[in-house]
Amino acid sequence: MKCESTRSGAGINEATVPEAILKGLAPDGGLYVWDKFPVMHDLAGLLEKDNISITVNIAAVLLPGFSKEEIGFAVGNGYSGRFSVPELTPVVKVGPAWALELFHGPSLAFKDMALCVLPRLVHAAKKQMGDDSDTLVLVATSGDTGKAALEGFCGIPGCAVLVFFPYNGVSPLQELQMRTQPGANAVCAVRGNFDDTQRGVKQIFNAYSSGELSFGGVKLSSANSINIGRLVPQIAYYFTSYASLIKNGTLKRGDKLDFIIPTGNFGNILSGWIAKQMGLPVGRLVCASNENDVLTEFINTGKYDHRRDFKTTASPSMDIIMSSNLERLLYWLSGRDSGATAGFMEALARNGYYNIPDYMLESVKSDFYAVKCDDASAFKHIRRVWEKYGYLLDPHTAVAWNAYEEYAAKSENPCVVLATASPFKFAGSVLKALGITPPDGTFNCLDMLSRVTRIPVPHPFDELRSMRIRHEDTISIGEMSSYAQRFAGEING
Repeated sequence: MKCESTRSGAGINEATVPEAILKGLAPDGGLYVWDKFPVMHDLAGLLEKDNISITVNIAAVLLPGFSKEEIGFAVGNGYSGRFSVPELTPVVKVGPAWALELFHGPSLAFKDMALCVLPRLVHAAKKQMGDDSDTLVLVATSGDTGKAALEGFCGIPGCAVLVFFPYNGVSPLQELQMRTQPGANAVCAVRGNFDDTQRGVKQIFNAYSSGELSFGGVKLSSANSINIGRLVPQIAYYFTSYASLIKNGTLKRGDKLDFIIPTGNFGNILSGWIAKQMGLPVGRLVCASNENDVLTEFINTGKYDHRRDFKTTASPSMDIIMSSNLERLLYWLSGRDSGATAGFMEALARNGYYNIPDYMLESVKSDFYAVKCDDASAFKHIRRVWEKYGYLLDPHTAVAWNAYEEYAAKSENPCVVLATASPFKFAGSVLKALGITPPDGTFNCLDMLSRVTRIPVPHPFDELRSMRIRHEDTISIGEMSSYAQRFAGEING
């Protein structure tokens, strides 16, 4: 197995997996993809293992170029002592459905699953290649990736993190998590939305690859889901959730399982699709969108059109209308046709939209189903699920629950709803959904939600009370490159 770019295909811009993880983005602006999917032939044996062992086994086949020892360390050391529950990602019964809880890590969001592992892979790749240069990890975040990357890379030698996030585009608690982060990193708000921020980071990478931008010997890497290493741990938890439902008697081996996924940048749901290609008996992958419903339209019609108003919602991590990881799916569904994929991306840049051919749309519809949800519907589900089942949803998971309610009648398979963040991360919105006027102040909201639900405030959020703001910068989109260069200069000393 090797990695190739979605925009140049086999034989051009190829990289080993360690090289692809270090580079983040391909030199032609495309995303690295595997040239084939390994099939897990001994699925029965794999599903009998514990969650850590399943993750190590999945990583071993998707990360050729890394030794078993390197992978075992990346997973074991990455997760050890960082999660509040021993199984890492428990599957919990909620009424007729199951919730896959992905928020028990250090930042209390699903991005921890990948970003506790990726930094150790970056370090191992640098060590393999004898690269002792400093690495600047650039991150654009819609709320969760930033803190998870800052936590994940903490203590990794030779790596510093620069996080850009949209000004007023994340929850107050998400912003506080990033602004208070200790260590030799940088966090900066950008006047724009997440798509602007993500586009700015990609432009920095492209200018760096072409030699237009210099960082004085500091090399760039990415912790966003454009980095292929981000996908591997996410692929693994589709397998671990299936294994959990076999062990509790809900599934027999070979039964199909449907997944309902709150979706913005398409990386999480794409990971489920890859798990299916690797032999996991996945039925449908339900794409749950908030009011930024570009993916719902794409899955239903084959047209990807970002010529729409960007909407700020109660589920900010999904406030995205430029879904980067969709490019990988286009490449694979077109039969690894890099010319076609590059053409779609050029049309998107030039015209603001593209249409896929009918044969690709048929493939999309066979694997995916899509549902849109506004804030009012999400809030309704938060309140109803709490009152009926005693289970508290965050706004993103509520968007997925809305999709589950619509989809469940159309399927005979058990359904797993991916619970992607702690509800306390969005305490003000959750209080509103429960019919309670939230008080002023982030910590007052946390305390009130705890009193109302009798659920303790999660420890990582409690700790923020005594932490000071360390990162106060706010810049324009046009200043992102120069800001990154200045920070690289500080790393260089």
